[in-house]
Formats: sequence, C-alpha cells, structure tokens
Amino acid sequence: HIILPDNFNKEQETGITQIISLADDKDVKAIVISEGSSGILPAIQKVKEKRPEMIVVTAPIWDDPDMMSKYVDLALDTDWVRRGEYIAKKANRMGAKTFIHYSFPTHIAKEVISKRRDMMKQTCAKLGMKFVEVLTPDPQAGSNRQVMLQFLQEDIPRQIQKYGKDTVIFGTNCPMQDVIIAKALELGFIMAEQCCPTPLQGFPAAMGLEIKPEESMDFAKINNMIREKAKAANMTGRLSTWPISVSIFLPTLGFETAKAAIEKKIDIKNIKQVKALAKEIAGVNVTFNPMKPGMTNYYLIIMDSIIY
Repeated sequence: HIILPDNFNKEQETGITQIISLADDKDVKAIVISEGSSGILPAIQKVKEKRPEMIVVTAPIWDDPDMMSKYVDLALDTDWVRRGEYIAKKANRMGAKTFIHYSFPTHIAKEVISKRRDMMKQTCAKLGMKFVEVLTPDPQAGSNRQVMLQFLQEDIPRQIQKYGKDTVIFGTNCPMQDVIIAKALELGFIMAEQCCPTPLQGFPAAMGLEIKPEESMDFAKINNMIREKAKAANMTGRLSTWPISVSIFLPTLGFETAKAAIEKKIDIKNIKQVKALAKEIAGVNVTFNPMKPGMTNYYLIIMDSIIY
C-alpha cells in the first residue's frame, strides 16, 4: 500500500516515480490505483513499457478516457451524470410527486453537476413529476457555509408546506446532507440519495448514530442502525442511499478483480465476471455502463440502492 502525494498535481513527479518503482519488483503482478486525480497515465504507460504483463486497474483516475483504454486493463468510476436519471426514477418509485434540487451558482456551473441536473429534470418530465430548482447562498463566492445551511434550515419547511410530504429533496453539496436528512426526519419528506451516496454521509450526524471506529467498515451493522432509526421516526421507505460507500467499493472491487485475474479465476476483460465480484462486495447488483460506446475496459458504475 503506497500513499500518493495529497496534492498529486503539485507533486506529480513524486507520484509517478512511486508508481513506476512498483514495476521494478518482480513480486508485484498488479497495480490498483485509486487516486481520483489526473496526470497519472504517464506512470501507467511507463509501467506497461517495462512490464507489459502487469495488470493495471484504476478505481478511479481521471485522465483522457481514450488514452486510458489503451493502457489500463480495467478502469472504474462512478456514473455521476447518469445518476440523475436513476435518482429521479427511484424517487418516483418511493412516491415523490415533486423533485426539489438545491445547489449554488459556482457548483451548478460544473459540467458534471449541471448535466446531472438536466438529466433529473428530463426524467421528472417523463414521469410526470414537478421539478423545482432552488439556488442557495454560495459558500464559494462570498457567503460562508453556515449561511447556506441556515438558508436550507429555513427554506426546506417552506417548500414542504407548499408541495407536501411526497417531495424528494436533493442537494448537490456534501455539507447540505446533514440538514436535509435531519429535516426529512422532522418533516417526513423523501430523501432518495445524497450527492455522494453512502450510509456514512448525513445519516450519522442527523440520526445521532454512535459508530465505533472498529464498526466504521461494517456496513451491514450501520445500515441496520439507520433502518431502526428510520422506523422509529415513522420514515420506513422514505430514506435511501447506496449500501456501501463508493470510495470503499471501487478500490475494493479493483483489488479483488486484480487478485482474481492473477489467480486465473476470472478474465479481467469479461465484464460479467467483474459484475459478479461487484455483487459479492456490494451485496446488490451493480450496473456497468461503458464510458463511451465500444469501450470494453472503462466502465462507469451505479449501485442498486438500499431503502431503509
């Protein structure tokens, strides 16, 4: 286990040297990189020049997809944009008639977030759900975080009074989730998924969960804790997320896939076999969408949900 520099872009040469050095060790048969940075591909290219047989899995890195598909055996990432469709459909199944989308100008200006918003809006229109977009004070442009969170505290009750409890609320920013889930428990509206889907975001703070350090990776136990709190608040069926944190799932899947490939238990190019491993880890089905049509080694994933 090697820890790459915290700011990879500023210490790119250090990080590249760390990765290339792994290829000098003949006992190393696979490299799994889970960094979420760009600029790593040159290291992979050099590793493949030295050791063409080396298995390389990225889970994720963010370099040029076409170049990555030439050098990486398996590239994995979250399907951030297509989640817009999945979240809106799930909210509809959970009984939502109105979809409220909270963001702020500097956040919605990001392409991935605006595309996901557009997909949510289009899906809501197809399903006959009302889509409402609300901009909060911008914590990245003059306002501080507390101003944004105070706005949510005051505005969410107004929206629920206007549209009723069969409303789903989605916020694009991580700090929003504590407030949204706490308000859902108080007011009874639907929370179909957070911006970063995981049982560890928003739920522990909003529900006052006491998770011991040794329990922090026990998602079965954490999900049961959330389920019990939801039941006690008469919110069964109104709260949902992915059953395991994607930041834990992707590197775990990368490791297990590389290990199975080394042991000749799977063909790393066989996505059905990779999907079977993914289901073992997540406990639910995982959808794999090619990054681009025709790509057979770069996939964006969406995990089936747990509804508490």
